[in-house]
Amino acid sequence: MDTSKYKMLQVREHIMHGLFLAAACASVLAVGLICVFLFANGVPAMAEIGLFDFMLGTKWKPGNDIYGIMPMILGSIYTTAGAIVLGVPIGILMAIFMARFCPPKLYKILKPAVDLLAGIPSIVYGFFGLIMLVPFVRNNFGGDGQSILTASILLGIMILPSIISVSESSLRAVPESYYEGGLALGASHERSVFFAVVPAAKSGILAGVILGVGRAIGETMAVLMVVGNQTRVPDSMFDGVRTLTTNIVMEMGYATDLHREALVATAVVLFVFVLIINLAFSLLKRRGL
Repeated sequence: MDTSKYKMLQVREHIMHGLFLAAACASVLAVGLICVFLFANGVPAMAEIGLFDFMLGTKWKPGNDIYGIMPMILGSIYTTAGAIVLGVPIGILMAIFMARFCPPKLYKILKPAVDLLAGIPSIVYGFFGLIMLVPFVRNNFGGDGQSILTASILLGIMILPSIISVSESSLRAVPESYYEGGLALGASHERSVFFAVVPAAKSGILAGVILGVGRAIGETMAVLMVVGNQTRVPDSMFDGVRTLTTNIVMEMGYATDLHREALVATAVVLFVFVLIINLAFSLLKRRGL
């Protein structure tokens, strides 16, 4: 190879290496700045209110300087858990069907439909939940319809695109030899898929579940419209609650002083929850579960 061309290739390689490094550093810097902002503004509020009073308190009355976020923590946990129970099995099975069972003609319809679900704005999901799901829950289960169950159903629908897309890509990335090996041992098509292909793609499927859970626990506008927004400890799935995210968005516009700092502290709790979830899934992945 000509020396000048070789040097030019080296220069291009160094330039691209620098660009990729800058992009990676920018991502890390953004996360770092978010962490610094949240903890610098939220931790002092926790100290002033009292960590246990803030985390375990069951009353949220900013007018009386009472800031207990336990009802919001439970609301976020219940709605996210409900979304996982409803959305994860459907999403994984849908991904398996699209990757290994779906006819080509039907796949041409399903794949754009899943992509469309991913692109629908949260506010549109919220209107759908308010107009369709709230009356359905009210007429069939009682209450006013704005409840944990309604929010769980809506979030279960919203996390489907993340789970389906990532899981399907992981299933298609599994070498065909895994499937063919199952057939060679006498297994049926279904057994070869579920006992050879799916276990080989479990890391990717788990990544899709993590993305779905992250969206469920961090969703705001859609949940705001269907969850009821009541600061109380729920007694059943049909009670209205307020989540951590909806609590922040509803009050941040007019909050001042300690009230505003308490809302930032709420964001810190939410941030820590997301970190714990990611770490838990990472440990499961490392242990091969």
